[in-house]
Amino acid sequence: MSATLRRLLPEPGETTIAELLDGYRPWEQPEEERPRVAVNFVTTVDGRAALDGRTKDLGSEADTEMLQLLRTRFDAVMVGAGTMRAERYGRIVSDPQLRARRERAGLPHDPLAVIVSGRLDLPWDAPIFTDGGGRILLFTASDAEPPETATPLRVVRHEDFVDPVEMMRHLRHERGIRALLCEGGPGLHGELQAAGLIDELFLTIAPLLTGGEAPRILEAELIEPAGLELAWLLEAGGELFCRYRRRPQALR
Repeated sequence: MSATLRRLLPEPGETTIAELLDGYRPWEQPEEERPRVAVNFVTTVDGRAALDGRTKDLGSEADTEMLQLLRTRFDAVMVGAGTMRAERYGRIVSDPQLRARRERAGLPHDPLAVIVSGRLDLPWDAPIFTDGGGRILLFTASDAEPPETATPLRVVRHEDFVDPVEMMRHLRHERGIRALLCEGGPGLHGELQAAGLIDELFLTIAPLLTGGEAPRILEAELIEPAGLELAWLLEAGGELFCRYRRRPQALR
């Protein structure tokens, strides 16, 4: 059963995550040279994006549902090497019912899993590589060869560093990706924001204070401030669910 949320904005009332996302169709709004790009993060009230190096203990069951259902609305889901090492991803959409939900929306049953790893220092025994379900596209600047994986994997190599603009152009023109969900980490988020490639931010604010040295959702050198507009604000059990749009003049 989908979690019930209290909608604070734009129109107060009750909704469910499933109902909320049913009408969300980001693949209908791609850019000419890149996909439409959204990022999804959870953070504490004091701005920490991890607890003991991981995000799983920050969000509630409602946050997990938001994450899983967001994955049913995009052609591809992207993650950086640090997040892959910390979270050890499995198949991006593991639930057959959610894969069927994607198909009913006209999307392939599995989103393309996009991994960005400059040095190919990845946990090759993680379930995403050993499960055999879905497809993986790996962007790297390394000359090393990945090991054999049960899940089909292709590699795109860049010189010196993975260029985010060229990566997005490749996804749009070579892979037909219209909408991409990035789940971090903070370093990859910073690179995409600095290049002006983010259209939307889904942010869960957990009712927790943790302190410590955990990263924020954006770890980067000082970038041009990106103006955001609040598209929706929801609440459940003290947890806030925000959807922001980047103001059009700030996009590239």
